[in-house]
Amino acid sequence: MKTTIFIAIIALVLFISCNSETRNEVVVEDHAEHESEGVVSLNWRQREALNLKLDSFMMRNLTTVVKTNGQMKVPPSGSADITAIIGGNVKEIKVFHGDKVSKGQVLAILEHPDYITLQEEFSDLSIRLEYLEKEYNRQKELFENNVGAGRDYQKIKSEYNSAKAKYEGLKARLKLINISTDNVEEGIITNYVSIISPLDGYVNEVNINVGRYVDASDKLFKVTDISTIHADFMIYEKDVHLIKEGQKVDFTVSNRPGEELIASVFAIGKEFEENTRSVHIHAELQGETSGLIPGMYISGHIHTDEKYTRTLPNDAIVTEGIKSYIFILDNEIEEHDEHDHNSEGGEEEDHSAENENHDGGDNQNMTFRMIEIIPGQIEGAYTEVHLIDSLPDDTKIVMNAAYYLLSDLKKEETEHEH
Repeated sequence: MKTTIFIAIIALVLFISCNSETRNEVVVEDHAEHESEGVVSLNWRQREALNLKLDSFMMRNLTTVVKTNGQMKVPPSGSADITAIIGGNVKEIKVFHGDKVSKGQVLAILEHPDYITLQEEFSDLSIRLEYLEKEYNRQKELFENNVGAGRDYQKIKSEYNSAKAKYEGLKARLKLINISTDNVEEGIITNYVSIISPLDGYVNEVNINVGRYVDASDKLFKVTDISTIHADFMIYEKDVHLIKEGQKVDFTVSNRPGEELIASVFAIGKEFEENTRSVHIHAELQGETSGLIPGMYISGHIHTDEKYTRTLPNDAIVTEGIKSYIFILDNEIEEHDEHDHNSEGGEEEDHSAENENHDGGDNQNMTFRMIEIIPGQIEGAYTEVHLIDSLPDDTKIVMNAAYYLLSDLKKEETEHEH
C-alpha cells in the first residue's frame, strides 16, 4: 500500500513538471511571436535580388513648385557654323562626326587656283608698296624744302595711300583663310588653305566630302562646346510672376534614370512665344554635366520659396487600408539576434562558424521593422513624411521594394496563423 501511494506521488510530480514546461514553452513562443510582429527578415541573397537600398530621410523643398519642361541647350557663343570664307575644293577631311576638337585645330584642307592668285597679288603689291613708300618719303622731303613740285608730291601721296589700303585689305583676306602673309612676302606660296576650329568642343556636323567644291556660304562643319550647356525651360504665362533669378530647379533627363540634377535660374525671357504663351528661362547646371547633349528633353520643378521638409522616395512608402508605413532597419533586433547567436554553444556555434566561412560573412539576415507614418505633399517621385513617433536622424530606411517587404510580412503572418 505504501509502495502504491509513493508511485502515485511520483507520477503526480512528473505530471505537474511536464505541464509547467509546456506552459513555459507556450509563453516563450507567444513572446517570440509578439517580438516579431511587424518585422521581416531578409538574407543577403534576397537583398541582392531586390537591389535593396538603405538611406536616411531627405530634406527637400516641397512647398511651392512650378512644373516645367524644356531642352538642354548651349548659348550662341558655344556653337560655331564653320564655312570656307573663300570657295575651294575639298582636298582632305581630318575629323569625323563626334570627334573632340580644340580651338585652332585643322578640320579640313581646301585647294584652289584662286588661293595662288590672291597670294601673287599680295606679293606684287608688297613689292610695289615698298617702292611707293620710298618715293613718297623722297617727294615729301622735297616738297617740305620747297624744292619739288607740289603736284608730284600729291600724286605720289595718292598712289602710296591707295596701294597701302589695298595691301592691308589683301593681308586681312589672307589671314582670314589662315595663310601666313610673312611667308608670302618671302616668296613662299601655297595652293591650299586650312579650315580650323574657332573653339573647343565636339564636331556635330560634317557636310562635305573629298573633291567637292564648296562656296563661301556653305556650312562645312558645326562644332559645339558642350561645357557651356545649360537648361532651357518653358514657363507658362500664369506662372511667370513666380519665377526669379537664383531659384533652384530640380530636373531629370532620359539618359540618367532615377537621378535628379540641379540648376539655378540665371536669365528670364522678356517675351512670350506666340503659340504657347510661354517664356524661356535659362538655368545654369550645378555639378557633373557629362552625358548631357544639346537638344535633350528635360522635365523639372522650379522651387519658388525656401522651406525644406522631411521626404522619402514614393517606393519607400506602403499603404494598407487607410494607413501608411515605412520599413526601417531594426538595430535593436539585429543586436539581440547577434547576442543570442553568440551565447549559443556546442554544435550551434560550430554551425554558425561554418556558415560564416562559407558565405564570407555576407549571409547575415537583416531585420526590418514596419512603422506607421503620415504622408504629406507629393512632388514627382518624392513624398513628404510626418512621423508619429520620433526616430533618430541616422535611422536607416528602406528606399525601395517596400511593397515586397509588406507582402513578405503578410505571408509570414498567414503561415503563423495556420
